Amino acid sequence: MSKHISRQIIAERAIVKTGLETVPEADRSFNLPTGLYITTAGLYFAFLAIMAVGFSSPGLIVPMGIFVIFLTAFFGLAALFVKIDPAAKSKIIRWSQLRSQGIDTYTGRLSMKDTIIQMLILPVLIVMWGLAVTLIAALV
Repeated sequence: MSKHISRQIIAERAIVKTGLETVPEADRSFNLPTGLYITTAGLYFAFLAIMAVGFSSPGLIVPMGIFVIFLTAFFGLAALFVKIDPAAKSKIIRWSQLRSQGIDTYTGRLSMKDTIIQMLILPVLIVMWGLAVTLIAALV
């Protein structure tokens, strides 16, 4: 149920701010080496290629095209954010920095090996799943 609240009650309880507040700058670079993102994108595109080859059909041309467009937009937009913002580009750590310092996460510091495993485990499992499904479909 709704209840009518008069303007007087709203005016008494309202908090009015007089100045403009500055919005904190958003960091869209994720601060990890570019090679990790290229590898991630490559694994997702490899999954699509496995599915396209394994289940090739004229009826799947449009859905596969849509998947490619979405993945390209997903990774392309992230790359565009970094390219447009020079401050974001300077925040990306190099491989040598990742090797020597690791990265800080909410759950603690991760070494380079742990970072790579955490970032690539899902795309690798998806590619392996795609290979397994395609192999099962080919053998049945």
